[in-house]
Amino acid sequence: MARKGRPPAGSSLHGVPSRTADPQSAGQVRPGPPPGSTPPFTRPALAPSLLAAVVLLACTAIVDAPAFVFARWGVTVLALIVLVFAVRGRTWWAAVLTAAIAVCWNPVVVVPIPGEVWAALQVLAAALFVVVGLVVKVPRETDAGRASRP
Repeated sequence: MARKGRPPAGSSLHGVPSRTADPQSAGQVRPGPPPGSTPPFTRPALAPSLLAAVVLLACTAIVDAPAFVFARWGVTVLALIVLVFAVRGRTWWAAVLTAAIAVCWNPVVVVPIPGEVWAALQVLAAALFVVVGLVVKVPRETDAGRASRP
């Protein structure tokens, strides 16, 4: 039984045509890297930044609880990891902001901030981590250069 007005079921499994010859675009050059090539940079801060944002948002409810010290440890460590990637990517404003987060959330020397302000700072820091994770780019030459050193 044929499907009315649609291709037969499973037709998407036949594959995609490789390339159609278009006479109008024969002499045009596409901007950007060729398809299938790797970009000239990586985003190594993205995973720890997203993890820190999840921890910050999840622990907003326990700001006044004694268990919040574990969230502070996690955020501090993740902020320092992101700080290293921001320095490697030479994104100095991101390095300064993640250093400030590492200082404010550090559990060793507690910064006395009221609970309501902490909750607002948690959300603000989570948004900041997401932005920093997306913006920080480390060139691939840096990775290759470090790997080839003895």
